[in-house]
Amino acid sequence: MDGIKIIKESITIDDLRKIAQERFGDMVKTVVDVDQKIMALGSDLHADEEAKLLEQGSKQENLWGINIYPDQPRGSWVEFDSMINVRPRQNNRSRSVEDAAMQDRIIRIVNDLIQ
Repeated sequence: MDGIKIIKESITIDDLRKIAQERFGDMVKTVVDVDQKIMALGSDLHADEEAKLLEQGSKQENLWGINIYPDQPRGSWVEFDSMINVRPRQNNRSRSVEDAAMQDRIIRIVNDLIQ
């Protein structure tokens, strides 16, 4: 779980690009806590970021995995795709975030935390 950063205060898009370069080149795996309005990023696996947030008191039902592509336009830079999103008990049966209102909530948090 080394390299995972918990983002509570805004970072710059350049900071995000540096994190992308350290891992996947053009993408940053991220887990967003929609209750605390924070996110974890910088790992190879959403599951590691999820575990880090759980250790710090997040609740699993509030955590959603996404990928951010810092060089894409803001309107299309978030991809809702993670194994941690498969949650039949929350009526989310795929790797995507199926609820449009939840997607909007996640995007608002991401946009607030990345300047």
